[in-house]
Amino acid sequence: MTHRRILAALAVLVTLGAQVAAQTPSGAYLAARHARAQGDVAAAAQYYAQVLTRDPGNPAILENAAFAYMALGQTDRAAAVARKLEAEGAKSHAAQIPLIVEAVRNEDWDGLIARIEAGRGAGDLADGMIAAWAEIGRGDMSAALARIDAVAGERGMRGFSLYHKALALAVAGDFEAADAVFSGESDGPVQRTRSSVLAWVQVLSQLGETERALAILDDSFGTEPGPEVAALRARLEAGETVPFTLVEGPRDGVAEVFLSLARALRQDADNEFVLIYGRAAEAIDPGRVHATIIAAETLQSMRQYKLAIAAFASVPRDHPAFYTAELGRAEALRATGKPDAAAEVLAQLAARFPDIVEIHVAAGDLHREQEEYEAAIAAYDRAIALLEARDTPNWFVRYVRGIAHERLDNWPEAEADFRRALELNPDHPQVLNYLGYTMVEKGMNLDEALGMIERAVAAQPDSGYIVDSLGWVLYRLGRYDEAIGHMEHAAELMPTDPVVNDHLGDVLWAVGRETEARFQWRRALSLHKTTPSPDLDPERVRRKLEVGLDKVLREEGADPLRVVDDGG
Repeated sequence: MTHRRILAALAVLVTLGAQVAAQTPSGAYLAARHARAQGDVAAAAQYYAQVLTRDPGNPAILENAAFAYMALGQTDRAAAVARKLEAEGAKSHAAQIPLIVEAVRNEDWDGLIARIEAGRGAGDLADGMIAAWAEIGRGDMSAALARIDAVAGERGMRGFSLYHKALALAVAGDFEAADAVFSGESDGPVQRTRSSVLAWVQVLSQLGETERALAILDDSFGTEPGPEVAALRARLEAGETVPFTLVEGPRDGVAEVFLSLARALRQDADNEFVLIYGRAAEAIDPGRVHATIIAAETLQSMRQYKLAIAAFASVPRDHPAFYTAELGRAEALRATGKPDAAAEVLAQLAARFPDIVEIHVAAGDLHREQEEYEAAIAAYDRAIALLEARDTPNWFVRYVRGIAHERLDNWPEAEADFRRALELNPDHPQVLNYLGYTMVEKGMNLDEALGMIERAVAAQPDSGYIVDSLGWVLYRLGRYDEAIGHMEHAAELMPTDPVVNDHLGDVLWAVGRETEARFQWRRALSLHKTTPSPDLDPERVRRKLEVGLDKVLREEGADPLRVVDDGG
C-alpha cells in the first residue's frame, strides 16, 4: 500500500470515529496514531483507552495514553497509566512526568530524589533543577545550591539555573543574595523575562529598594505594562512592601521549572512537550495562571480550538492575566468560525479595560477581516488615540487603519495613514507595497509608486504579492517587456493566486502572447472558484476571454494598452 493510500485509510478511520475503532484493536490504534499526528489529543486519548481495554500491558500504548491524558490535563489518569508502564519495566520521560507531578503534590521529596537518581525523571533538561527544589523540600539548602551550580555548568543551562538559584535564595529569605544573582553581581545576571523581572522587583521591595524596583519595571515594560505590572507599580509607588510570592516553596519551584521549560521550548515549536510541561506546572500549582495560558495557546497553535477555548475560559476573571486569556479565547472563537462571539468577547474586554491598546487593535483586526471596515476604523481610532496620548506611535496600527480606509475608498485618510506608517517605520516592504500598488490601481503617482515597489522587492524578493505589484506597475506604465519577467516570476511564487494569474494574462496580452493570456485568464477563473478573491472581478475576466483585453479597456473608457496618465 502506498504512503498516500495509508494516509487516506487513516483519515477514513478518524471520520468513522468510535464506531470503527470499537470494532478492532488495530482500528483504534491506527486512529489514535493519526489523531496524535494531527494534534487531536482528545481523540487520541479516547482511542488509546479503547486499545488498552484489549491490550492493557502494551508499553507503547501505555506511554502514548499517558502522554495524551497529560496533554488533556487529566494528570491523575495519566499517573495511573504511567504506574502500569513502570510496572512493565519500561522507561519514558513523558510518562514519568505525571508521576513526578504526583510526588510533588504529595510533597514526597525523598521519593522524588530517589526517582530522579534512578533515571526515572522528566529528562535531562528538568531533572537537576527538580532535584534541587526537592532538596529544599527536605530542608537541605546547601545540597540544593550544589545541584543548581552543577546544572549551571552544563552547556546552555546557565541562564535557566541562575534564575532558579535566585528564586531559591529568595524562598530561603536571603533577598540580598537573590538580588546579587538577578543583577549580575554574583554569578548572573539573570536574563530578563517577564517572570524574572517580577521576581526581582519583589525581592527589591523586600529589601526596601523601591526606586530600583520602579526603574527596573519601567525599563522592562515601558509605558504599556498591562494590568498586572501596573498594579504592582501602583503598590510600590504607594509605599507598600510587596511580598515575594512568585515562588513560595519547593512545590511552586518545581511548577516554575516546568513552566520555564514550556516557555523555552516554544521557540523550538515543540508543541507536544510545551503542552505537557505547561499541564504539569498547572497540575502542581493550579493558581499558576500563566501555565494555563501557555497550555491554551499551545492547543490553539495545534488547532485544538475547543480545548483551547475551555482552557482560556478557566482563567479567573479577577486575575490580572484575565484579559490575555480573553484575547486568546476571542482568537480561538474566530478560528472556529464564530466571529460574532469573538467580537462580543472583545467588546466586553474593551469596556472593562478601555486603556489597553492591544484589545482595540484585536477588535479592529477582527472587524477588518469580516469586512466591517467602519467598525474596524472605530476600534483603530481608539488604539491610536491611546498611543498618541502616551507619545508611543505605532506604525502597524496606522497601516491597518489605512487598509480599512482604503477598502471604504476613503483615499485621503488611507494615504495619510500609509505615509505616517512609513514615517514611523521607513522602508517597511508591506507598507511600501500596499501604498504603491494602490496608487497604481488608482493611476496616480506612478513613478513614485514604482520607486516604492522596487524598494519593497529589494527587501522581500521572494514575496509573490510584492513581485506582482512591480510587474503590474511596469505594465501600467506601458513598459510591457520589463513587466513580463516580473509577472511570470510572481506566478511562479504564487501559482494558485487568481489575481496574480489574471495580471499575468493582461501582461501576456500586452506583449502579443494572446493564446497564453487566455490560458491565464481561464486559470484565474478556475482558481477563483476554489479560493475566491475579493480583488478579482470574474465577469470582467470572462469578458476579456470573450472579446479580448483591448475591447474591454475601450468599453471601460480607457485607451487600450497605453501608459496610464500619471495623476501625480
